Amino acid sequence: MRATHPRYLMTAAACSLALLGQTAQASEGGGGAYANGSEGFMTGALPPPGTYLVSYNMLYTADDFANANPVFDDFKVETKATILRAIHVTEKKILGGNWAMHAFLVYADVDVKNLGGASQNHGGMGDFIFNPLAIGWHYGNWHWVAGVDVYLPTGRYDKDDLANVGRNYVTLEPLFGFTYRNPAGYEFSMKTMFDHNYENEDTDYRSGNELHADFVAAKHFGNWAVGVGGYVYKQVGGDSGEGASLGDFKGRATALGPQFSYSTASGLNIAGRYQHEFDVLNRPEGDKLWLNIAIPL
Repeated sequence: MRATHPRYLMTAAACSLALLGQTAQASEGGGGAYANGSEGFMTGALPPPGTYLVSYNMLYTADDFANANPVFDDFKVETKATILRAIHVTEKKILGGNWAMHAFLVYADVDVKNLGGASQNHGGMGDFIFNPLAIGWHYGNWHWVAGVDVYLPTGRYDKDDLANVGRNYVTLEPLFGFTYRNPAGYEFSMKTMFDHNYENEDTDYRSGNELHADFVAAKHFGNWAVGVGGYVYKQVGGDSGEGASLGDFKGRATALGPQFSYSTASGLNIAGRYQHEFDVLNRPEGDKLWLNIAIPL
């Protein structure tokens, strides 16, 4: 197994960002519990037994909301987030793979402007995310990981706000990731997730279930790697509940852009990516910048 650096991570980072407080878009708040595009290189390869710390840092800007409703004609949102993730990989084997666990702490600042003449800015702690049972396997050039991330509604939330950091409902997210990397340094990685959302009891709104995946195709050169990656997102179930007064809205989005990764002999890894969204429906449409830093402890 060549996974000797903390960039070989088991699941994506997650960031519970409720970008808006309206009901005229797919999924309440116009975004899901997971921060699409947060992972890329070697996302299906569990690192060796040990403890790791990862800092995910994101800037997201959008000045368009892909929706036919005219209330979104004058729209702008900017979200800045830092997500700290602790990962522990054990030597214990389950079904032939290594048992691992992880947890996230999220801080985000959300700024919504000119939404029907209103604007708002809020910052604070986001929802708590954890996974007590992830399993990773390795076979030659192939690596796999599976688990279920749990999102708890602990983040700052007010149903009357335009800008929320928490989402105020539970999400269960089964995931499966794989990585193929051959001796020549060519890599393809993808992590697929399915979000089962529960009802927001403050708004009587249940966001439809979501299917989404992060991916990258890359070439490794010594300590460096460069590639192209992004994500695809599809809401497979319509929104429901008394609060979903405008009907069975479903969202979709695709994003693509360049990525790079650099690792040192000590195990420090720095990864950056830019992602431009397109083919968007019933969601904000914009651009993301990521700078992720991982270290073994």
